[in-house]
Amino acid sequence: MEESSEPAGGWRAGEPGVLVLPSGRTVRGRGLRRELDPAAPPPSYGIYLLGKQPPPTPWEGRWVRWPDFRLPADPADARAAFAQAWRRAAHERVEVACGGGRGRTGTALACLAVLDGVPAAQAVGFVRRYYDRHAVETPWQRRFVRRFTASAT
Repeated sequence: MEESSEPAGGWRAGEPGVLVLPSGRTVRGRGLRRELDPAAPPPSYGIYLLGKQPPPTPWEGRWVRWPDFRLPADPADARAAFAQAWRRAAHERVEVACGGGRGRTGTALACLAVLDGVPAAQAVGFVRRYYDRHAVETPWQRRFVRRFTASAT
């Protein structure tokens, strides 16, 4: 039997944009301005980090109001969305996306890493190493991650 690097229902490790968290959960980050690969499986759940409501998707999704280069308009809502995404990533294909797939998406992925046990002070480095070296673009996004705690959700 062939061994799979894909958890039940999750993303395959090594696919574009897939971040493997220390627990083995997988989450796909992406930029909405880039075309989806038609051969890639769709997510079963997505969190969309945008300044305005995104168009509907064929899968379940949640919008977090988050203007480009800024922080979430409602940090408590963002924390709840991240906690839900982290829980669902144990058994589902979860994606996190913003316009470019780096700043807001990287910040959210770093918060998911904190929820998964990565110390907040190391989460940005973790995401930059395993997702995108340019992730988490602004000083206030880095500060948001440093102050994010797993117990706050």
